[in-house]
Amino acid sequence: MEELFATEKTRDLLPRIKAFLVKEIYPLETAQNLTERFSKVAQILDEKRELVKQLGLWGLQHTIEEGGHGLTLCEFGQVSEVLATTPFGHYTFNCQAPDIGNMELIGKYASQAIKDRFLHPLIEGKIRSCFSMTEPDYAGSNPVNMGTTAVRDGDEYVINGRKWFTSSADGAAFAVVMAVTNPDATPHKRASQIIVPTDTKGFKLERNISIMGDHEADHWASHAEVTYTDVRVPVSNLIAAEGMGFMLAQERLGPGRIHHCMRWIGISERCFDLMCKRAATRDMGDGTMLGEKQAVQFWIAESRANINAARLMVLRTADNIDKFGASAVRNQISEIKFFCANVMLQVIDHAIQVHGAYGITDDLLLSFWYRHERGARIYDGADEVHKSALARSILAGYGLETKKKRSSDEAVVAFSR
Repeated sequence: MEELFATEKTRDLLPRIKAFLVKEIYPLETAQNLTERFSKVAQILDEKRELVKQLGLWGLQHTIEEGGHGLTLCEFGQVSEVLATTPFGHYTFNCQAPDIGNMELIGKYASQAIKDRFLHPLIEGKIRSCFSMTEPDYAGSNPVNMGTTAVRDGDEYVINGRKWFTSSADGAAFAVVMAVTNPDATPHKRASQIIVPTDTKGFKLERNISIMGDHEADHWASHAEVTYTDVRVPVSNLIAAEGMGFMLAQERLGPGRIHHCMRWIGISERCFDLMCKRAATRDMGDGTMLGEKQAVQFWIAESRANINAARLMVLRTADNIDKFGASAVRNQISEIKFFCANVMLQVIDHAIQVHGAYGITDDLLLSFWYRHERGARIYDGADEVHKSALARSILAGYGLETKKKRSSDEAVVAFSR
């Protein structure tokens, strides 16, 4: 099935990337590295990053002009799956969210001055960034409603507001902030995206939010609550034009969901491998292996079929985005978002069950992914929103026009796509 979307580039790159991960990164997946502060692990991973550069595998997602390999979205999706087989893969190759989304956004829409100051060091891995949109007081899937404002004062914006789940803000050099610049405009044209260096007066990282008991998350692995108090930045830090914040967020989400889904498939494959190895080698005490139990066989068969189906769906969607653009395949994007997230979580759960008590310990990757990936069904649009959007689109083809919904509901649906 993978051969259907294979290219000369993927046939060359995937075995090389896999070999590097097995040799250099998999051995780092110790209980200590999976549970302690990421800043400590990053010291080791930063050394591995230099090896990636030496092998010519750095910045795979970039254009040839930017020093990358000029991969299509479909080709990079296949790379992303392999990188995702370890929690440290994307970071080591500088393909990690939210940096990858910010690089794509800035590269396409920002001024040359912004690219020189922020994009090029980001591409080189000299700095990190964060994306600051979600707010605790407003529905996260509906960015037309937000309290953060950016009021123009001469040649500066004055930004005030509170954000949370500003992932990777801890140690980031700058944030891409979504704020209301045009409060009297139509809902989808009120917000803009502005770059704010994190050393700007008034920017404050209030806390790294604890996720399911993970109190130690910092550095790239953090999810921060951030306040902006009379933060002043030049108007030239605006990305694209005023009022384009919603459009830019949408632009970011199409490829972003391919990245997410292929990452989830990579996680699923690694968990599937662990599950099968355990089933084939775990003696039940009477010479019977765990894999001989019919329930375990069902889990393995269902997992294999679901992972294969998910991969085919995502690569088809990525290929169509490459050919026709994200807006043309928005239904497919909704499909893969909720389908792949649930496939991954089910595979993780089955793998834990097959490992028994061992599965919930930090000796294995399974508990790490169980904690950190539950949010997959929430961020970038909750499952229920995607399902509703997809169903409404399908039913419209049968002549069913749903009742007029409030503008906020429509915004949620639009953003979820």
